[in-house]
Amino acid sequence: MNDPFSDSYATARTRFTAEAARSGASMRRYVNPDARGVDGEALVIDTASFGSIDAARGLLIVSGTHGPEGYAGSAAQLVLLRSQAFSARDTGIRVVLVHALNPYGFSHTTRSTENNVDLNRNFIDFSTGPPRANPAYAALHPAICPEDWSDASLADAAALQRRWIEQHGFDAWIGAINAGQYEIPTGFGYGGGAPEWSNRTLKKIVARELPAVEKLGFVDWHTGLGDYGAPLFLCFNERGGAEWEQACRWWGRERIETFGGFDGAARPAYSGLVFHGVQAMVASARVTGAVIEFGTGPIEEIFDWHRRDRWIRFGVSPDDEGLRARFRAGVKDAMCPPDPAWRSSVAYHAEEIQAAALDGVARW
Repeated sequence: MNDPFSDSYATARTRFTAEAARSGASMRRYVNPDARGVDGEALVIDTASFGSIDAARGLLIVSGTHGPEGYAGSAAQLVLLRSQAFSARDTGIRVVLVHALNPYGFSHTTRSTENNVDLNRNFIDFSTGPPRANPAYAALHPAICPEDWSDASLADAAALQRRWIEQHGFDAWIGAINAGQYEIPTGFGYGGGAPEWSNRTLKKIVARELPAVEKLGFVDWHTGLGDYGAPLFLCFNERGGAEWEQACRWWGRERIETFGGFDGAARPAYSGLVFHGVQAMVASARVTGAVIEFGTGPIEEIFDWHRRDRWIRFGVSPDDEGLRARFRAGVKDAMCPPDPAWRSSVAYHAEEIQAAALDGVARW
């Protein structure tokens, strides 16, 4: 089967491990001890590593940080495993693929983990005390997360959101919903109260698979933001610094220095990104990389599917399993459109982006 897109977490996992084994990878599996998949299957983060364990240069590629976005990330990893650029890789590079960092979310088609934690807000230092407050989110929570999915409740939520945006502005709204919040465990963008299992496992993976790394390329695959089917680069290296300039050389300055993706709003001040977590895990190394999104639709439309996703897990009414099933299918399609043209574009760009990263690390 040439199509790299799978129809479930279990299928994606089977295909990834088979392709990695065929490619001669050193493979490991990390089983979540506290949760099971939608069909009762084990939930596993799989890794496939290539090259010398003692290599000073590495490339780390992660899929599935946000559950259903794993469909595209898994496809991108399959594309890499099959690509000519990878088969001709520089053996001086340690390449590590992490498949399904959030296997619960991938299997259950939900953005967050088994604890409703947004994994991409969970990589903070919890030992320093409570994370920063997000009072704007707290004010918007009733609009973002209505308990009752009814016409009246949705109208009230829309009115509250409209009044808030009129008073504070669209930029502030984008920031409130995306920055992360650590006070409402059933809310959207909840960063948790401690490192999640996936967080702790990634730390183990990096320590085990990249023990000698001094220069690390990093890609975290996502979907949702940006133009339809096109890659949007969110580089979190210091703007204008050496690693930022490195990313510009790898992928193009116009891509790295974009201000797009948020319908004209400024990029949010995110907390707890996997990107920053990886930097801390290899604190003595230089890290160049990006969160790379593939656009799937207008930002407010995508966010509305995130609201449905949250309601499926915590909403109290209506008690309609058919509606919940339709919403779950809609969440999957919103994060990974079935459109063949969209999927073809993702595969094409993923191959080019990953080849550029391999070449960039080799030349670094």
